[in-house]
Order: sequence, then structure tokens, then C-alpha cells
Amino acid sequence: MAATHPVTVYPPDDDGARRVRVDGEILGRAYSVRDVARFLQEAGLQGWDEMDVVRSRLIDWRGGGPGEWTAGGPSGS
Repeated sequence: MAATHPVTVYPPDDDGARRVRVDGEILGRAYSVRDVARFLQEAGLQGWDEMDVVRSRLIDWRGGGPGEWTAGGPSGS
């Protein structure tokens, strides 16, 4: 993972899922921080858990941080 932000978590879709991309490859849709941690474990970061995901500077959170899982933001707009 050579890029500044090799992991991108995209904004929530209408179902509350967020696409997760690692090194240019979409790994799937996450519905929680736990799902993001699982994707990163499968990508080779076996020791990572939810707290690592929340604290990591390797992740570019788009459309809200690790606490945002609904489309349109906290107010639903």
C-alpha cells in the first residue's frame, strides 16, 4: 500500500452501504466499521480491528467519517 491514502471508503448509498477500495480495487460494500476491518484483513492487514480502522490515516473517508452509515449525512439531507 504505497499511496498516501491507499484505502478509500466512499459515501453511503441509499442502503447505507459504503464501497471500500484498497489500492485501486473495489473490495465490496461495507455496512459498518467492522466490515471495513474485515476487508482490510482480507487485503493483508490481519491484525487490524475496528479501532485501527477508526484511527488510521491510511483511510480516506468520503461523505462522512467512520460513524456515518446513512445516505445524505446525519440529518438525512
